[in-house]
Amino acid sequence: MQFKKIAFFIISVILVVTGCDSKKDEKQETIEKKEVKFEITSQLMPKITLEKTADGIDFKELKGKVVLLNFFATWCPPCKAEIPHLINLKNKYKDNFEIIAVNMGEKNGVLSEDKKIQDFIKEYNINYNVSNHNNNFKIADMMGKVEIIPTMFLFDTTGKTVQKYVGVVPEEMMETDIKRAFRK
Repeated sequence: MQFKKIAFFIISVILVVTGCDSKKDEKQETIEKKEVKFEITSQLMPKITLEKTADGIDFKELKGKVVLLNFFATWCPPCKAEIPHLINLKNKYKDNFEIIAVNMGEKNGVLSEDKKIQDFIKEYNINYNVSNHNNNFKIADMMGKVEIIPTMFLFDTTGKTVQKYVGVVPEEMMETDIKRAFRK
């Protein structure tokens, strides 16, 4: 019994500190410093507008909601491992909480085919927004060069950054931060 607890602890620590490196192709566009407003689409929303502000992000269509911006890839094992937790959180806080999963493409830095993303959404029963848009890479740059995936940013109802996560994060930790974001 003691061995199982120790093994569980070690595996949990490894998952928390690991992530997938998202190396990008040299040809990929880089964001200009003056560019701070982007639109993306997802399977649930035809348009999501993100505009960088001094304090965080203004999510035009999601005003008044806590938002989790999740940078992921379909080939990343830690990204796949966090999906059930994100689904649980979305179900629990469905009316006041949105998740935008921002696909960072294939290992070569090229955006995934739409059919592959749709199959991925269906296979994992994803109930939150998944963006497979060319602006995804620009948004990652706007957030400060997302280099490890999964990386997530949690924003309160006013768009202020509450927390940044790198690697897999326990659901309980995210839930604590979500509750804190509602109080701000």
